[in-house]
Amino acid sequence: MIRTGTQPLLSRPMAFLGVTSLASMTSFYLLVPIVPLYAASGGSGNMGAGLSTGVTMLATVLMELVMPRLLARYGYRASMALGVLLLGVPSALLALSPALPMVLATSLARGAGLAIVVVIGPAMVAELAPAQRRGEALGMYGVAVGIPAILGLPIGLWLVPLIGHGPVFLAGTGLALLALIGITWLPARAAPVEQHWGVLRALRHAGLARPVIVFATITLAAGVLMTFLPLAVPVGSQGTAATALLAHSCAMPLARWAAGRYGDRHGQSALLLPAVITAIIGMAGIVWLDNPYAVIVGAALFGAGFGAAQNVTLVLMLARSSSSAFGRVSALWNLAYDGGMGIGAVAFGLVAGPAGYPAGFALIVAVLALALFPSWLDTRSSRSERKTINER
Repeated sequence: MIRTGTQPLLSRPMAFLGVTSLASMTSFYLLVPIVPLYAASGGSGNMGAGLSTGVTMLATVLMELVMPRLLARYGYRASMALGVLLLGVPSALLALSPALPMVLATSLARGAGLAIVVVIGPAMVAELAPAQRRGEALGMYGVAVGIPAILGLPIGLWLVPLIGHGPVFLAGTGLALLALIGITWLPARAAPVEQHWGVLRALRHAGLARPVIVFATITLAAGVLMTFLPLAVPVGSQGTAATALLAHSCAMPLARWAAGRYGDRHGQSALLLPAVITAIIGMAGIVWLDNPYAVIVGAALFGAGFGAAQNVTLVLMLARSSSSAFGRVSALWNLAYDGGMGIGAVAFGLVAGPAGYPAGFALIVAVLALALFPSWLDTRSSRSERKTINER
């Protein structure tokens, strides 16, 4: 048990939550970059590649809207088991055919499973961790769920040329089923949920709406990066794409943990604007697709900004909510995450054909710049609130 003074940071339920999330999310990320390529190889091209990610995120978003009610009725353990099964079983079916209907059907099921897993994780961490160390606890959880991205994104790309799509899909199924082992030790109780559980109603609160807008904008760019970078690099440069995704995946959880640790000690709101700026600089580097160093460094910088934004926005939203609203806040945050990724992938698939990949990535830089204003506004609002409190 990790302790600071008398405050435990890592309890047994938290440890098994980490194990379960690690295995299930590795199953998901292993297939993230190869399913679009698989769909494209079946004759559906860029549109099919974008739809495969977009449909996954659509299912995720729809499931996230009902997650507070699901958790209140069935509890953490049963809901997590359902999520893991939805992630794992359909993955094996992908080996049957790269036809677009099969890809989209399995993507729908996997998206629903993803929603369950990613909503339960932050809600449980927020409930179990000491309030004064919540940012660091969420940062540590971010590292645990970031490891699957570090391993899964590049390994999937590296394995397919060696062993083919089928064995990789079956490996995804096996990893998801392995996650069932840790579920036994998760709390079976139902999550506390407010009487009025509607997820989107929380957007009426400006203190929640601003972080959601900022985060959704950054995740839009992340969806483009993970879906289209392997397709956008020059022919024969798949190694560059794999290395760039690895750099992105390594920087993201480290920045998430560092942001949580720093934010608990010095305040979370001060990190929001630097996170957005870092993401913009990183995405600007990716515009130079012919330069492997620019792509790799840009992906790493974007990953750092994205990781910091993940922790900062989530902790800010939780701090501005009661404990009975943690499930709803987690669902809303994940809604911004997955909705942004899905919209970004589908929209970029439409733009990249006529405009080309460099122009498409330049457009994403411009979209990211739009997040500067709400992030500045939130930082200014937080400073004003602290000043008012100190003067009382």
